[in-house]
Amino acid sequence: RPAHASQGVRRTPRKARLVADSVTGMKVTDALAYLEFSPKHAAREVAKAIKSAAANAEHNFNLNREDLVLKQLLIDEGPTYRRRRPVSRSMAHEFFHRTCHITAVVEDRPKGETK
Repeated sequence: RPAHASQGVRRTPRKARLVADSVTGMKVTDALAYLEFSPKHAAREVAKAIKSAAANAEHNFNLNREDLVLKQLLIDEGPTYRRRRPVSRSMAHEFFHRTCHITAVVEDRPKGETK
């Protein structure tokens, strides 16, 4: 099945899922147009994964880009980077840089077929 996985993307999984849920099930061309004008920062990373999955489908499976539909868009939690910020009284507060893994799966759906 045509897919692409981006590992260790520097976006929080929760915010990336908000974007992914809004485009799952759309045609690939419609999803990319939607994400291009989305104000969410994670939209850029999700769009890159979708473009790569579509390119894999075209190149490896000889599918037409116009017929591709986003079957699945998984956002999994990646490694969390822990950092410390100095605060008063010689102490430090810990904060986290969260990352995620984005997996885009596309499928071929000819124009006459609907689901």
